Amino acid sequence: MSRIKGLVANTNNDCELHATDKNNKYQHMKINWGTGVVIAFALFMTFILYFVIKVQSDSKYNNELVVDEYYKHDAHFGDEMVRVQNAQDLAQKPVISNASEGVAIIFPEVFIPKDIKGKVSFYRSSNEKLDFDVPISLSGSSLLIPKKRLVGGRWEINMEWQYGGKPYLTKETIYIN
Repeated sequence: MSRIKGLVANTNNDCELHATDKNNKYQHMKINWGTGVVIAFALFMTFILYFVIKVQSDSKYNNELVVDEYYKHDAHFGDEMVRVQNAQDLAQKPVISNASEGVAIIFPEVFIPKDIKGKVSFYRSSNEKLDFDVPISLSGSSLLIPKKRLVGGRWEINMEWQYGGKPYLTKETIYIN
């Protein structure tokens, strides 16, 4: 007589699990489909909870907001869009580019450099500690942020500036190697 291990369907729509022990006697364990669904659901919940707890408790997973005081920032969204539109409406726009020496911001020659005021904000979404601001202080028509200040990866650049009393906002995303 052969020994059978596995699931065997019976007439009651139940599954019987047959296994042999040392004495070659069969042990029966019945699991109906409802119990199987509950067990699968419990295992899935355990799996998800494990990863949620792991991500929340491990300091290498940073899940902070990009902007502190998010709702206060969001309340001024309309003003931000006006400044972005002002920058888009310019005939000659400033250019933010990734140069070999660092990040270069070049203003068109039509602007008088000493009349441009504002700041350039560098945001690193993966690490808030790397964020920094640079005031716009020009002697010529360009501003260079040295590469040594920038860690490799993705940077969000927001340049908030004023010229002739009109506010502008220029946004750019760059990748540093």
